[in-house]
Parts: sequence; C-alpha cells; structure tokens
Amino acid sequence: MVKKRGYTIKRGFSSHLFDGANVLFMLGLVFVTFYPLYYVLVVSLSDGHAVMRGEVAFWPKGLTLSTYELIFDDPSIWRSYANTLLYTAVGTAINVCCTAMCAYPLSKKEFYGRGFFTLLIVITMFFSGGLIPSYLLVQQLHMLNTMWAIVIPGAIAVWNMIIMRTFFQGIPHELYESAHIDGSSDFMSFIKITLPLSKPIIATMSMFYAVGHWNSFFSAMIYLDEKSKFPLQIILRNMVVMGEMSNQTQELGGVYAAVTATNIKYAVIIIAVLPIVMVYPFIQKYFVKGMMIGSLKG
Repeated sequence: MVKKRGYTIKRGFSSHLFDGANVLFMLGLVFVTFYPLYYVLVVSLSDGHAVMRGEVAFWPKGLTLSTYELIFDDPSIWRSYANTLLYTAVGTAINVCCTAMCAYPLSKKEFYGRGFFTLLIVITMFFSGGLIPSYLLVQQLHMLNTMWAIVIPGAIAVWNMIIMRTFFQGIPHELYESAHIDGSSDFMSFIKITLPLSKPIIATMSMFYAVGHWNSFFSAMIYLDEKSKFPLQIILRNMVVMGEMSNQTQELGGVYAAVTATNIKYAVIIIAVLPIVMVYPFIQKYFVKGMMIGSLKG
C-alpha cells in the first residue's frame, strides 16, 4: 500500500513484479557498465602468471603493485601525464570562454543578423575543410608541435554552443532590461547576470570539453612531433595498439614480459581514467537547474 495525501492506494502483484523487474534490469545494467572497468583494475593488480593462465575474473590473483611501480618509474608516463593535465586545463578554459561568448549574442533576439550567423556556424557541423587543409592552416599559423595546435582548432564545438545558447535564452529578458536601466553594458550584463545564472550549463560544458581533451589523441598524433610533448593518450595508444613498451619492461624478457605488458596496458588505462572519475562527483551537483530556478523565484 502507498499512502498519498490521505488516500491509500493498493498495489497489486503486477506492480510489485514490475518494480522487481526494474530493479533487476538496473542491477544488470550497472554490472554490464561497471564490470569492464573493474576487470581492468583487477588485472592491473594481479600477478602476470595468473593472468596468463586465465585465473583472473572477479578478484586479483597474487595481489601485487609491481605493475604500478614499473609505470611510475618510467619518466615518459609522468611527462605525458603533466602534458595531458596542461592540455585539458588550458583547452577547457578556452573552450568554455569561446563557447559562452559566441552563444551569448546569438541568444539575443535584438542581435542583427542572428539567424545568418547561426546558420553559418551550424553549417560547420556538417561540412569541414578536411584534414589536409586543417594541417596546412595550423602549419601556416606556426602552431605545429606546440600546445596551441591541440587546443585552438577545436575551440568551439557547435553543438555545445547551441545547447548553451538555448540555456541563455531561458534567462528572463527582464533581468537584462533592469540592468540596462541601471546603466549596465552588454558585457557587464554577461558577466554579472548571465554567467552567475549559468553555472549548471558551464559546469556541464566544462565536463564535456575536459573529457574530450583528456581522451583525445588524434590531434596530438597529427600535430606533435616531439615525444616530450605527447599526452598520456598517445602513450596509451602506443602500448595498446602499437605494442610499444618502456625500456624497463622490455628488459624483463621471457613469458613474464608478455604478461607484464598486458598488466601495464591495463594499469595505464586505470591511471588515464582515474582523474575524470574523481572529478565527476564534484561536477554532478551542477547538472540540475536548481540554482537557476531558485534565482528566478527570488
């Protein structure tokens, strides 16, 4: 029975069966989603011989941290990790700033030519110059083999800009009118009104852009030549796809070397995923528009 506003609602067998089926379905979905990452963690903590014999499934066999010791002793891992952090921080800041400044004027009905500029920007979602013209452009701008070749070409994602523009359109126009009466300029209205009321969408876009930068390797593979500037994903790709390992691992030799290579691949995956997993809980609270609704009620 469920009591609601003084009424008692009787629930039959079919309702309980439906709830039970939903619970089982969600548990199965959680398992299918979580287990691959959990398995990667278990393998990275297991003994190489146990992995070779196929004994690792749900629990680590021969629990050891030697894999992570080998990784952290490799200076290329630390260097690539620092590069990834730098590219992600700088790139996300540029992305969010450029996206917000592009979305703000396009959200204004009084902006002359708003439809034309919106159409012009949307066209870039479906048509692009291609890889070779993009490479030549980056080359002519003297950005090859620099951080700017990674963070500048994708400064604005059109779809994210459209989402942010739609959010800005939901802010009541009366707030801007009141600010203009008090002598506020468009730029000050953007800083003092739009941005404070847009923390949920800014946090969401920051998460989207940060994950994109953190997982990106194609741009670095195309525009970067020096290994000292490679992000972590390039190192991971070389390990998983190309089979390139550090000098320390190659010196181990024998069957254990191949097994250790598998462990190292999985351990590097954990190291690459861990920061995003740790940051997400702090960003999740902004995904709800509660702050926006509360500000309007006040």
